[in-house]
Amino acid sequence: MSDELVTDHDLSRANTLGLPCIAERFAAPTSVPALRERLHYAARQGLPVTVLGGGSNLILPERLPGLVLQPALDDWWLEERSDRVLVHAGAGVNWHALVMALAAGGLWGIENLALIPGHCGAAPIQNIGAYGVELCDVLEAVHLIHMDDARERELTPGECGFGYRDSIFKHELAGRVVITRLVLRLSRTPRPRLEYGDLANRVGVAPTALQVAEAVCQVRHEKLPDPAQLGNAGSFFKNPLVSREVADRLLSDYPELPYFTQPDGRIKLAAGWLIERCGLKGWRRGHFGVHDRQALVLVHFGGGSASELLEFAAAVAGQVAERFGVELEREPRLAG
Repeated sequence: MSDELVTDHDLSRANTLGLPCIAERFAAPTSVPALRERLHYAARQGLPVTVLGGGSNLILPERLPGLVLQPALDDWWLEERSDRVLVHAGAGVNWHALVMALAAGGLWGIENLALIPGHCGAAPIQNIGAYGVELCDVLEAVHLIHMDDARERELTPGECGFGYRDSIFKHELAGRVVITRLVLRLSRTPRPRLEYGDLANRVGVAPTALQVAEAVCQVRHEKLPDPAQLGNAGSFFKNPLVSREVADRLLSDYPELPYFTQPDGRIKLAAGWLIERCGLKGWRRGHFGVHDRQALVLVHFGGGSASELLEFAAAVAGQVAERFGVELEREPRLAG
């Protein structure tokens, strides 16, 4: 990586779906001053700015106008406190690599989030979560830069508007800020979260943080395709949240339907189960398909475009809505 500004940059390898995309202008700033200078440049030229992380939760069009920034702030360090350990991680740090390094070092808090692809800078946008843990559970602060005037700012978790796969970065601050650094709050005291899936059966009694992380990796490898082998963005649809009334209606017809009661009284349904029950597991149309082992994942066989993917996703969601009366919401963001 360098701070060099390049034109007509190929992003087909910079998104896990493997969609073809050319960035009109591209830069990967390696420092906050370099990032600020690129923002000033875009402002002077009147260019729209798209921020790219690891490309793991993103749908790219065939061409992105303006300036694409992929922050390469890839350093991280520990700050020891009496009751906790704060981890400062740059936006360009690989999330999974960080999880494994911290788990190997005996730090607890994010081991259940192993093998989630992407960079740290994108983690708050999605409020990434898995196996009973969400980023908001361990987040201490988010450092960012505003695009309009390049001023720096620090947000507390309470200011981030976190929800299920949601945050302020998808709403009020969407397209207005660049995340530069996360501060995570971890612990050296063992606190395994093993109630989801069969994690408890895989790790035994008194596991280490690394053993839990490795078990999570094992589960994910068994269920999810490797983006390096088959293009995908992980879970393509959010698990829908419905009222108790809607859930009771569905459970009366489908008592085997997995569901999870939320703190606010709503019910979270398993989107993958709904898709599979529609007979769509393994279904393929054109260059895209529903994964044959995990119906929540849409896969790209190569040669397709963003518009074709969106049409395919709409067809899947349409069948779920027709059969169950439940609307599925797309999880990956559409760039540009």
